[in-house]
Amino acid sequence: MAALTKHAFAALLSPRLALLLWVVLSLLIANTAAQAQDYDIVYRANVHPDSDVARVEIQLRGERLPSRLTFSLNPERHQSLRAEHGLTLEGDRAVWKPREPQDSLYYEFVIDEQKASGRYDSLLTDDWAILRSDKLVPPISARGPKGLQGHAKLQFMLPDGWSAAAPYPAAEGYSTTFLVADPGRSFPRPKGWLILGDITSRQDIIDGVDVRVAAPAGQGDRLQDTLAFIAWTLPEVKAVLPDFPSHLLIVTAGKPMWRGGLSGTRSLFMHADRPMISGNRTSSLIHELIHVGTGINGGGTADWIVEGLAEYYSSAILHRSGGMSDSRYAQVLAWKAKWAKEADTLFVRRSSGPVTARAAVFMHQLDKALVAATDRQAGIDDVAQALAENRGRVSLAQLKAVVFSLAGDAIDVDALIEALEGSG
Repeated sequence: MAALTKHAFAALLSPRLALLLWVVLSLLIANTAAQAQDYDIVYRANVHPDSDVARVEIQLRGERLPSRLTFSLNPERHQSLRAEHGLTLEGDRAVWKPREPQDSLYYEFVIDEQKASGRYDSLLTDDWAILRSDKLVPPISARGPKGLQGHAKLQFMLPDGWSAAAPYPAAEGYSTTFLVADPGRSFPRPKGWLILGDITSRQDIIDGVDVRVAAPAGQGDRLQDTLAFIAWTLPEVKAVLPDFPSHLLIVTAGKPMWRGGLSGTRSLFMHADRPMISGNRTSSLIHELIHVGTGINGGGTADWIVEGLAEYYSSAILHRSGGMSDSRYAQVLAWKAKWAKEADTLFVRRSSGPVTARAAVFMHQLDKALVAATDRQAGIDDVAQALAENRGRVSLAQLKAVVFSLAGDAIDVDALIEALEGSG
């Protein structure tokens, strides 16, 4: 039947039916060809408290595989790489040429990472492990035939009694295997925070987002409070960033973990001692939610744009959701403006403290300017949405372009910045 031409179909059947069958058959053939371009990736990590490393296998299966994979390694953490063939090590890079229809690469990942303060942002204990999957699996660039698409799973081999939480849906029937989503990439790679071990968690669907809050067993006293806080504030965050990820994992723990908050893909870590709302009426948790929602980073000296948006919304979301009166919000803005004067400039490689406060003040001033210039047709939310559209690196030039698209030449971004610089 497949060898019949369109004209042969027409001779046997009515023209309309023949054409319909021909179209259906063509679609089936095209779909089969497309499926042949798909392949499977399994990231398998064996984690056990008796070892200070995770033993990782990256397994590929398919009729067609990428011809070349290049790994950007951290030599202090990615060690003992090996493959049966096709592996070349070049300093902090590894090149692997996998062989069809199935091949594997193996390495060891050093889990513990200690900061200068003595605290950890990645740690394996006798009872649990907290780490980031985008550190566990290094950046990978793939080369292969056009249209080749990988489908990835992240699988953990754990001691009896251990479980896992990741910012991805679990594979059906498996509690320690997750379906990796990495939009726009032909070689999907897991990213975001992980917690493994004897853990406790709370989970709910909040405004369409599957939210899970997890902690080591015995450290989960505030999980329900955190989930309630997310239920209160996430709808306002999504009003600003409607493309917020469909899954959110919040990992929390106490000593000896780093005493701060840090966002990741679809996830964030927040130290158990950090308040959800601080005494200065800002929220570190909302700050990190904005980072998760935008997915942006600042190159060069543009970090202030990323941090300024997050810090602006850390109190604005509280105000919008009814958690702060107008007068209290005005006090927050005044406090940030005062602190901002301690910064000499916005243009630093890493924005923090007074620089971030000054950046937040800029975002507030930009919002007011946009509202006035467009008769309330645009504001800072439109800027945030535009910058978050591609979830990547942002720049001052891009910020200026967004503002111009909203208000034309009615707003001079450089003048707003200079006014802040002069007030310092």
